[in-house]
Amino acid sequence: MSAPCEPRVTAPASAPPPRPPQPAPIAPAARRPALDWRIRFAGLSLIWGFSFLLIKVGTEGYAPFQVTFGRLLAGTAVLVAAMALRRERLPRSARTWGHLTVAAFLLNALPFSLFSYAELTIPSTLAGICNATSPLWGMALSVIALSEDRPTRRRVGGLGVGFLGVLTVLGAWQGFSGLDLPGTGMALLASFCYPVGWIYVRRTLAGTGSSTLALTGSQLFLGTLQLAVVTPLFTSAPTSFPLLPTVSVLALGALGTGLAVLLQYGLVQEVGPTTAQMVTYFIPVIATAAGVALLGEQLSWNTPVGALIILAGAALTQSRARPAAAPPEPAKALVATPPEPAIVPVATPPEPAIVPVATPPEPAADRAVPPDADAAGLSRS
Repeated sequence: MSAPCEPRVTAPASAPPPRPPQPAPIAPAARRPALDWRIRFAGLSLIWGFSFLLIKVGTEGYAPFQVTFGRLLAGTAVLVAAMALRRERLPRSARTWGHLTVAAFLLNALPFSLFSYAELTIPSTLAGICNATSPLWGMALSVIALSEDRPTRRRVGGLGVGFLGVLTVLGAWQGFSGLDLPGTGMALLASFCYPVGWIYVRRTLAGTGSSTLALTGSQLFLGTLQLAVVTPLFTSAPTSFPLLPTVSVLALGALGTGLAVLLQYGLVQEVGPTTAQMVTYFIPVIATAAGVALLGEQLSWNTPVGALIILAGAALTQSRARPAAAPPEPAKALVATPPEPAIVPVATPPEPAIVPVATPPEPAADRAVPPDADAAGLSRS
């Protein structure tokens, strides 16, 4: 009889070493503008503040409608180039184009032309101060046209303070003596057009699916078409192109209408509309300083004093009430909980000893493992 064979057990196959954890992919950081937003904010304030000086110089060589047409044409060229670089799509809805036509008239064609005609008879400093009344008109109109914009005491008080500043600028106690009423009225009407246009845009062009840049570029294009139709009806073709007025009109359009819109668009995206609209309060200050320093315009004491009152009133009309703080939660009474009962260990009796019992040896044949034990699964891991 041959000796019994011991079962052969193979070692389980070694598992592959675990892979080290892979780092999560890092999303590319958003591209930051090359210039800090404060620098761009200051640039936007300077551009819009000098716009009234540029209008004044432009009207010395061209008719008011021609100044407006050149301004819109140059501004549209800048925005069309920006739209091409960013591959913006034009609005496709005929309804949207219809609303943009009205917006172009209210926000571009009409106010730009009114300011150009106004500066034929009033200084650029006064035109810049009249432009600062737009927030006052906007607050008064929003209460009527926008049901969700309810007035507060502070905002109504700001409206009164602002119009008191307007009367101060105009010298109401002097009977408006020495003031060109038609020119001043056109400047105030131009500033009134802006909030009317903003309310119209808010009601008709929200949720169109087009970007702000595409809508603004399309709006300027339509405004240019409007002036292209109107200008030949009221003016004759210019016989000469004087250098300084021509440069002023081109700069007014490329900077004051084209680049300024791109700067404002970027500021709204980066710091929000509340901070971006603060540029309105710097425009009359810069317009006044530019008119006095570069054009030699006279400035009486009531003009800067009234401008400061207007700005204070405009700031009050733009303020919002802070949300009321939530009332503190009532203090919860601390209820003492009874201590848990101590657990007393209970001794357990020892287990009886197990006495080994000798067993007879098994037959050798029963302990024999067939040669194909591996195939029977003994080495299965």
